[in-house]
Amino acid sequence: MVPVVVFDLGKVLVDFDYSIAARRVAARSSKTVERLDQFLSGSPFLVQFESGELSRHQFFTEVQKVTGFHGTADEFASYFADIFAPMPEMVELHAGLRQKKIPTYIFSNTNELAVGHIRSKFSFFSGFDGYILSYEVGAMKPHVEIYQALESMAGRRGADIFYIDDRAENVEAGAARGWQIVLHESPQKTRAALEKFLAAHNGAL
Repeated sequence: MVPVVVFDLGKVLVDFDYSIAARRVAARSSKTVERLDQFLSGSPFLVQFESGELSRHQFFTEVQKVTGFHGTADEFASYFADIFAPMPEMVELHAGLRQKKIPTYIFSNTNELAVGHIRSKFSFFSGFDGYILSYEVGAMKPHVEIYQALESMAGRRGADIFYIDDRAENVEAGAARGWQIVLHESPQKTRAALEKFLAAHNGAL
């Protein structure tokens, strides 16, 4: 059976910086950039949004109450989502897999605003065989439900899945299911681990 390669999104394929959003929101808010940076990146509302518990409108309403933001919902969406930059070496790594006809999947704790922006701005995002997104599944990594959703979509289990993520708790949850994993710390480390995996499956980058 052909193996599949599963990519986390943030800090693996795209970098992000909530301070970019904080600076923009602060210009139309009662809070400082520093407080907004802490709030936007660590808010319980963000967890609820990325778990599918809050809609886009509900998330905006809750954030507006806390921050005093006096712009429109669309303005906030553009400030909040435009914080990403592609990570070229990892995008290239994915392109190599596509050339080899190896199925690939996005597996991400994320939200509607982020995905909409990434989909519209970065062409590589359209080149995956499937997308398991926490806000759609209603569960976030490392909870078991989202891993089950990936296995169901990919039609693979255990050692036929190679999983790349920058968070230890997430790859550990994959390893507990028999997935082959790498904790992403550098493109070089990830490429080496992936090449070893593919060689064991008679494939190569």
